[in-house]
Amino acid sequence: MENPPPRTEPSPPTEADVAAIGEQLGRVPRGLRSVAHRCPCGLPDVVETAPRLPDGTPFPTLYYLTCPRAASAIGTLEADGVMKEMTARLAEDPELAAAYRAAHEDYIARRDAVEVLAGFPSAGGMPDRVKCLHVLVAHSLAAGPGVNPLGDEAIAMLPEWWRKGPCAGCPSDGAGEDA
Repeated sequence: MENPPPRTEPSPPTEADVAAIGEQLGRVPRGLRSVAHRCPCGLPDVVETAPRLPDGTPFPTLYYLTCPRAASAIGTLEADGVMKEMTARLAEDPELAAAYRAAHEDYIARRDAVEVLAGFPSAGGMPDRVKCLHVLVAHSLAAGPGVNPLGDEAIAMLPEWWRKGPCAGCPSDGAGEDA
């Protein structure tokens, strides 16, 4: 990708954000804590979710990708075997494996800062394999470049999903337009 999406600061979700996220997901978002990253179009593309859903069910996926265009592009990478290739590289490259373990530790620390889920893994297959590129990309977008090396690599492989305009209804209150 020539122009990766810029880092944005987390923000409380507005009513317009919640509506857009609901449209993106096709359901009401559960356990929503914040908009962890905004797409260059201004809409949320990654949300931070509570480690436990409102009914008490553990939900270890702290960062959840909501943009259907980004999710589709990531699905294409997964179908093309990128996860298998990345997992093989982890076994062969000690520096990459160490950086990926550090990404796992970062993910756990961020989740534990909200609520500790003792005994639950981080997400996406970290630290030993790549199980879900969606999670790794969401982590990279939320935490910023340099935190999750494989999430950063996956972002670099993606097309600029926002170029066709917003994937859901535009925020009516202008929230996120400057993000």
